[in-house]
Parts: sequence; structure tokens; C-alpha cells
Amino acid sequence: MTSSVPSQPLKVWLLSPYHTGSHRAWAEGYQAHSRHSVQLFTLAGRFWKWRMQGGAIELASQTNADELDPPPDLVLATDMTNLSAWLALVRAKLPARTRTVLYMHENQLTYPWRPGEKADLTYAMINWLSQLCADLVLFNSEFHRRSWFTELPNLLKHFPDYNHLDLIEEVESRARVIPVGIDFQEENRRRAGTWTPLVLWNQRWEYDKRPDLFFNLLYRLEETGRRFKLAVAGENFRNVPAEFDEAASRLAHRIEHWGFLPSREAYLELLKKSDLVISTAEHEFFGISILEAVQAGAFPLLPNRLSYPELIPAELHAACIYSDEEELFAMACRRLDMPRPAPPSLRRAVRDAYTWPVVSRAYDNLFDMLTGIPVSDER
Repeated sequence: MTSSVPSQPLKVWLLSPYHTGSHRAWAEGYQAHSRHSVQLFTLAGRFWKWRMQGGAIELASQTNADELDPPPDLVLATDMTNLSAWLALVRAKLPARTRTVLYMHENQLTYPWRPGEKADLTYAMINWLSQLCADLVLFNSEFHRRSWFTELPNLLKHFPDYNHLDLIEEVESRARVIPVGIDFQEENRRRAGTWTPLVLWNQRWEYDKRPDLFFNLLYRLEETGRRFKLAVAGENFRNVPAEFDEAASRLAHRIEHWGFLPSREAYLELLKKSDLVISTAEHEFFGISILEAVQAGAFPLLPNRLSYPELIPAELHAACIYSDEEELFAMACRRLDMPRPAPPSLRRAVRDAYTWPVVSRAYDNLFDMLTGIPVSDER
């Protein structure tokens, strides 16, 4: 039975205390494409530990402002939000009818710590307390959801008593998977004759992305005499892995671009020029940068682990998914010898599953149901 589309959109507060990179792209993408009225409350994307510990105080100050009446129908917070603290600070402002949703971009339980850092369970506990407070917990991939709930008992068993393991099943029952959306990009490459393939790195410059494996692959490819150019984009921070400086020197003659592109337009243009996008990551909860490159036409080579197998249709795994470094090398050689864009079937699959017009409807319908609004079959 189809119901009419509600004339009055929901009022949604979106809390994003670490508003940069994929967190910012997700928040602004949903705001732009949702049929609901989405208001962002954000803090700059830096000092992540302080954001998780104290960001709720500033967010509460913003949302408690008198001019924001009436209160929201739904609050959507990222995993960097201490949702339990925020709810305590706004209890006089927020009516009981307001629903709360926690979106897990990543988590601090299975996220790898940098070399030399000591694991601190404080931040994983903030994630857990936030989940306990939420009416709904969303994960960006099935891999992420599964890995969190698999490891969670080990976290709680670490404590001496009152660990309430029984609550895990309750929270898991209200957990769902909805991906991050990406912008749709028309492929407009019109290459004729021969060209030098452009290999792309567009992930964070972090150890968990295993740049050592990526650049070692390129060094091996160079030894074979194969032609390729290199573009290295993605966010980088103060502590850049040494592999990047070494590669900038050893592969200088192949570099077409090097460094973060602050302009979204320039970044998208780089994606459209890229022929091959490769991930060697040992940690990834979703893979938005890979999907963006594929949607722009780059052919992906991805490891058979983490969230990556979810991103690629099963019938294309043989062409896009590798099992080890030797298979990656062989597949990269073939792609450089016979460069071609991502198959149309792969780009269609990405468009139909991950572009914002599709994903935003999934969010909107879920939030309608959570707040008791009938959902139209046509939306």
C-alpha cells in the first residue's frame, strides 16, 4: 500500500565534531540531497581525541541556542560525537519524541593505532556509550558492522565487573548498514591512439593504508620498463610516512601530480584523468575515495579483505580483486599493458548503489520510519 509523501519534512540536526574529509563530504552530501531539512552543527576536523572527549560541550552550546526553536525531530551524529555527553547537556532542550541516530564512519576499537602509540580504550568506550544512547546505529559497510560486534565483547571483558555483555545483542538488533553517498560523475574521457596510463593514489597518507606496499609495486613496475605516470592525492597530516618522501624522489620523473587538492573541482578533474586506482590498505571501513575514482572511470585493483569485496559486484572480482602482492603485480602489469576504463557494468553498479540520489532516499525512508512517518513506495 502506497501512502502519500509527507508535506512537512523532518527537522534533522546533524552533529559532525570532526568536520573534514569523508565526514564532511557525507554530512554535506546528505544535507544537499535529503528531502528533509538538515541543519549542520560542526567543529573543525583537528584534535580528534579532544573532539571525542570535549566536542559535545561546544555542540551542546550551539544546539542550545534559543533561536533554534522548534527542536528537531531527529538527531544524526557521527561516531566522533560523545552522544551520551551531548544528550545530557541538552536534556532541557530536547523533547522525548526526538529520535537519535549514530553514524559509524569508523570506530576506535578496531581502528589501528599509529606506530609508537599506545591503545587507549577510552575512545572505544565513548563509541559504545554513544551506541547505547542511540535509537538506531548505522554502519557504512557490513564489514564494519561485523568487525565491531565481533571485537566488542573483548573490550567489555577487559573490565572487572558490571560489563553488561547482554546489551551487545540489544544494540546489534538496532544496527543497520547504509553506505556513504558519492556524487555522480559522467565519464567524458575521449582518448584516441596511445597514451601513458595514470596510476592514482587518492587515500589518506597514513600507515594503515600501507603506502610501502603501493610504492614497492610501482618500483617493481618501473623495473619492467612499463610506461605509467603517477598522481598522489589524498589528505596528509603532520606525521607523513617516510615512504612518501622516498617515492617523491625515486619516481619524480613519473609524477604528474603530488599532494592534497583543496579544490573539489580540481580533485574531480584528476579522477577523470586517472586510469588505474590501487589500494593496498590493511584498514578501511568503507572506501569512498575508491568509489569516487571508479565512478569517474578509473579501473580499480583492490585487496580481497576489509570492505573492498562489498564495493565490487561478485562477477567482477576476478578482474578487480587481488589476493596477495604477486597477484596485484600481475594484474597491474596487465592493466598497464592494456589500459581501459572501469567496465560500464561496474560504473552502473556504483551509480545504482552509492550515488547520493539513491543513498539519500535510503536515509530519508529509514528516518521516516523511525519517527513514525509512513513511507511512500515511490520515494
